[in-house]
Amino acid sequence: MYRDSHGRGQRRPTFGFWLPQYRTKSGIFDRFVMNQLRRLHRGWPDLIDSIRYEVEEIPTVDTTPWRERTIKYSSVRSPRHRNEPTCIILYRRPLEALARDIDDLQLLIREELVVCLSEITGLRPEEIDPTFHQ
Repeated sequence: MYRDSHGRGQRRPTFGFWLPQYRTKSGIFDRFVMNQLRRLHRGWPDLIDSIRYEVEEIPTVDTTPWRERTIKYSSVRSPRHRNEPTCIILYRRPLEALARDIDDLQLLIREELVVCLSEITGLRPEEIDPTFHQ
């Protein structure tokens, strides 16, 4: 964002790109996801490296009228081809809407990742992350 001081045209940025005002919600969310993946990578490097991770704004809408409408916070997509990895998709907007504050958002991201990983591996969430539900 540039400032037009005294009508002489754009002169300088209003604030620097390094300042917190420039951080976007999606950038903060992505950083939280990366922090949790780094933390989980310490205990399960092979598992974390073998999965692809994506962040989408909202889940795709299921237009089937007889299905129950539930809010999805994440999903696991199985590989379509033999060489394709399993993919965990986190939905940013529903998780942000559920979170009360920034700390709660970090906790929700952690829980969703651990639950998805436990669904993929068949392990209990407590086995993947010993601090789960603490």
